[in-house]
Amino acid sequence: MGIAAEFKEFAMKGNVVDLAVGVIIGGAFGKIVSSFVGDVVMPPLGKLVGGMSFSDLGTSLGAGADGKDVILKWGAFLQTVFDFLVIALVLFIALRAINQLKKPDPAAPPPPPPASEVLLAEIRDLLRKRP
Repeated sequence: MGIAAEFKEFAMKGNVVDLAVGVIIGGAFGKIVSSFVGDVVMPPLGKLVGGMSFSDLGTSLGAGADGKDVILKWGAFLQTVFDFLVIALVLFIALRAINQLKKPDPAAPPPPPPASEVLLAEIRDLLRKRP
């Protein structure tokens, strides 16, 4: 089997295709969450704490070798951490719901054996008791 045929077999396995779809959907979901956090959540939060934009918050560390200010952008980092927390919460809720759906129902007690089997078991027990 040639390398091309092996690669085609590998690439067409269900897990690889599922993974590719998951990565693409995850990337799109990440953009949605970033927009939600940056455009919907952070502006009102910034207004609440004094009318500031979190993405602009930072601390100047002085001038770099090229003469430009070196800025530690901790506000943008805070916004990214908030993005992560939102994504983690949504994934936790989704996986919890999926696991709830996967759980089997509690096992019902097995049905009683047919009357003929019960009768045969009684006969067997009586034969064992004989001397």
